[in-house]
Amino acid sequence: MYTTAEVRALTPVRRSVEARTPPPDPRDVFLCHAWDDRGGAAKELHDLLESRNVSVWFSEKDVLLGSTLLREIDKGLAKSRVGVVLVTPALLERLQGEGIADKELSVLLATDLLVPVVHDTTYEALRDVSPMLASRSGLSTAEGAMADVAAKLAELISL
Repeated sequence: MYTTAEVRALTPVRRSVEARTPPPDPRDVFLCHAWDDRGGAAKELHDLLESRNVSVWFSEKDVLLGSTLLREIDKGLAKSRVGVVLVTPALLERLQGEGIADKELSVLLATDLLVPVVHDTTYEALRDVSPMLASRSGLSTAEGAMADVAAKLAELISL
């Protein structure tokens, strides 16, 4: 189901996942997304992954009212095996504003555990905002439905 380029690009992520020791209350995936996508594309990807038995750290369900958002995100990043960055037009805007998504991305870029998922935009548009993230090979909904992307992500982390 993977293209040759996807296999080549995702093999280092797979090796890092295999070598990593799980922390307490581990999650398979930390889903980094723009606030504006929380009810749309991010929720869709979250639901598709969870339907495939992938545990997802998703701020909309994991940050409780009254808790400190940045601290909860920090904990979520620490206990997740892989970071998935949902790259949408809204995320590209948010990254330019250096908000919370930008902080999450900074942490994820420091690891080999990062898979960008480009949705309703292009790698070229991403390159204009974040050349480092654009340099990471990932998946795109332009090449297959969100369900196909979720299936590939689920297979990637099902070790």
